[in-house]
Amino acid sequence: MKQTEKFVKTLTIAACLVSMAILSIAIYLSCRLPDEFYLHKGDRLSLGSSIVTSARPFEMASPAEKAPDTQKTRAELAIFGLIPLKEVDINYIDDIMVVPCGNAFGVKMFTDGVIVVGTGKVDGENGLVNPADIAGIRLGDVIVSIDGQKMSKNEQVGEIISQSGGRKMVFIIRRNGAEFSLVLCPVRSLYDQAYRGGLWVRDSSAGIGTMTYFNKSSGTFGGLGHPICDVETGEILPLMSGEIVEVDINGVKKGANGAPGELRGTFSKNGAEGILLLNTETGVFGTLDINPGGHEEVPLGLRQEIQEGAATILCTIDGEGPKEYAINIEKVDLTGASPTKNMVLRITDPVLLERTGGIVQGMSGSPILQGGKLIGAVTHVFVNDSAKGYGIFAENMIRTAAQLEKTGVYS
Repeated sequence: MKQTEKFVKTLTIAACLVSMAILSIAIYLSCRLPDEFYLHKGDRLSLGSSIVTSARPFEMASPAEKAPDTQKTRAELAIFGLIPLKEVDINYIDDIMVVPCGNAFGVKMFTDGVIVVGTGKVDGENGLVNPADIAGIRLGDVIVSIDGQKMSKNEQVGEIISQSGGRKMVFIIRRNGAEFSLVLCPVRSLYDQAYRGGLWVRDSSAGIGTMTYFNKSSGTFGGLGHPICDVETGEILPLMSGEIVEVDINGVKKGANGAPGELRGTFSKNGAEGILLLNTETGVFGTLDINPGGHEEVPLGLRQEIQEGAATILCTIDGEGPKEYAINIEKVDLTGASPTKNMVLRITDPVLLERTGGIVQGMSGSPILQGGKLIGAVTHVFVNDSAKGYGIFAENMIRTAAQLEKTGVYS
């Protein structure tokens, strides 16, 4: 009798431990899986994991809860198809075909307003004073207008302040997407008798990156996989206008642990090849006047289709144009917690490692290919390991590009 009781007790404890383990796994997976998935029409959601997961479409509780179009539905994720995890949105999309690029390109852009990249003290008659700081202006603020006059050039700001006569001036500032007014009182400098606001501003930026893809049907492109930010403030530069130009890569500064390298090149004199229309968290986007060519169209690979393991990237490190190099995808983060750091990858190609040391500045946007599909783009390098870096899901870039293409694919 005692042995039976002991066995039942042991069995009960074991069952409790198993239940707790399953519950812990369910909670972990629920947190690690996104609330929304995109699927190609006709596909079923399949999530690769040591724990088998499945999706079971279910009926909405009422007609009012149904999605406004037939492309969307709700589904329930479950372990082994039995233990519920969470409900998710499923969006069915048409197959998307794009041309993977990998060619280096130059960006010239002017900001919408001027960016405050620094403030300083003015040597006025009452000592050192910082008018901008007193007014409440911060690094990264965008000066939209001064006394009703729209600002688009650095010179405008200095000129209108120097001619103010010291009167109070109304600045319209954009900060974190909101606009509001501040009052700045210029101070006359004892050094040159000019009125100054204690402001350092920037109205433009230029640099080199890598084009990720070209969409033949719409004439649009995506590149970089991350935004163009101000080097001093780290803020995304608000785009007013910009253009894409051809770049001649003439060298590489090899990267090393703790010292990221960079592509070295010059802007071609052939003129603009396209227009820059968006500078966003997931990259830069616009239209091209020419087809970059070089590669055949491939389908878009969605996040749940990406596998840890072998893949390739296309990038340009010399004057011979894009070439394909081997990498290994070490981690895939389906949560989408970061818009640009969705995969951890490592360069494994011996030729690329020998030439660049791994990932270097200017390679951002290099398309990542796996299974014949465009699955992402290189975005960042690990400072302490130049062979390792992050990648963005191509899906994230395509969704942003839909703002230009107006296809309604991701609406």
